[in-house]
Amino acid sequence: MSDRNKNSNDDSIMKKPMTRRDVLRLAGTGGLGLLLGGGAIGGLFTAENNRKTEAAQAPAAEDHIPFYGKHQAGIITPAQNFICFAAFDVTGSGSHSLQKLFRTWTAAAAAMAEGKQVGEESNNHNLPPVDTGESVGLNPSRLTITFGAGTSLFDDRFGLSSKRPPSFKELPAFNGEQLEPQWCGGDIGVQVCADDMQVAFHAVRNLARMARGTAVLRWVQEGFQRSAQADPSGGTPRNLLGFKDGTGNPAVTSGQDMDKVVWAQGSDGAAWMGGGSYMAVRRIRMRIEIWDRSSLKDQEDTFGRYRASGAPLGSKNEFDPVDLNAKDEKGNPHIPADSHVALARGDGSLQMLRRSYSYSGGIDLKTGQLDAGLLFISYQRDLIRQFVAMQQKLAKSDRLNEYILHVGSAVFACFPGASKGGYIGDTLF
Repeated sequence: MSDRNKNSNDDSIMKKPMTRRDVLRLAGTGGLGLLLGGGAIGGLFTAENNRKTEAAQAPAAEDHIPFYGKHQAGIITPAQNFICFAAFDVTGSGSHSLQKLFRTWTAAAAAMAEGKQVGEESNNHNLPPVDTGESVGLNPSRLTITFGAGTSLFDDRFGLSSKRPPSFKELPAFNGEQLEPQWCGGDIGVQVCADDMQVAFHAVRNLARMARGTAVLRWVQEGFQRSAQADPSGGTPRNLLGFKDGTGNPAVTSGQDMDKVVWAQGSDGAAWMGGGSYMAVRRIRMRIEIWDRSSLKDQEDTFGRYRASGAPLGSKNEFDPVDLNAKDEKGNPHIPADSHVALARGDGSLQMLRRSYSYSGGIDLKTGQLDAGLLFISYQRDLIRQFVAMQQKLAKSDRLNEYILHVGSAVFACFPGASKGGYIGDTLF
């Protein structure tokens, strides 16, 4: 090789990022010593590794969901892989302590949504760390933290009784439910969702730590659904009974539909709730052992959909319209009148936005059966007209009731979004 060609090749190498292969090739020809001098290999690799580390630590845009906005994130946000739901009881009294808690939580939630640690660490190593630390080095994983006030918050402790929305009440008793106190109620509900369970848990843990002296945890439930790695298509997730869950949701991309179905309006009776939404939470235990002994036909007749495709019975595709009048060649309805889809769908006038997750809590020590099921979460503009009306129909005659049991229940008025400089719940005060 001529010196001219050799120099030309060396110049082109220097203009491109050095790879390990380039370094080894140059070292073999003696070029590395001429170009960089002795001891440069370690420095080159260190610089390259630092560059890669910095790039890995910088959150990608798709990993970060802004906390501030007109509406709270975590409602119409595409569902993440994991949830850690926490209900709190406020131990203090007076609106000042409650406002201080919401201000503290807002600042922390906004920081965690960006993948930052909470607060600034002290140089005094004899003090506990400000942040619990288990999310150090992790990206935000599309973390969202959604706050809501329970009906019990609107009592005399905080002077908020006059602010309770007219339709925001405790749910009535439903046929067949067997509610357990440890899974019910709460002054404040916090829905934490993320694509990494450790990120979600970290958020709940820090919020609970910050609340000491003002609020205590009442109950916590973790949940999951299929991950993007397991289902790259991003299809409708399946519940633990094997059927797709959430097919009939309204289109979150339609502002008109969301104003009608999900977002509370200032004209609904509580001006401070304009832009917020009412959340219903139900812990539904599934009788998995009984379900697993049922025939596929019985399972599909129970849901009114094919298990494999999610299509309504008598149709081919998951999102085909539900036709309750369609009949088979013998004149029998394709979809049984008491199936879940027939009752939930009805004439289409009752809608809500479902955002549910599966859960597994080990075994029920009383029965020896799996304690697993669905953490049902729905958002709606009006709890009574939407959720209660729907649940009364289902509780009365849904075939699915043979295989499920409602053991937990709570409702929360989820605040409108907060703007920078403000805090969650500031419209309430």
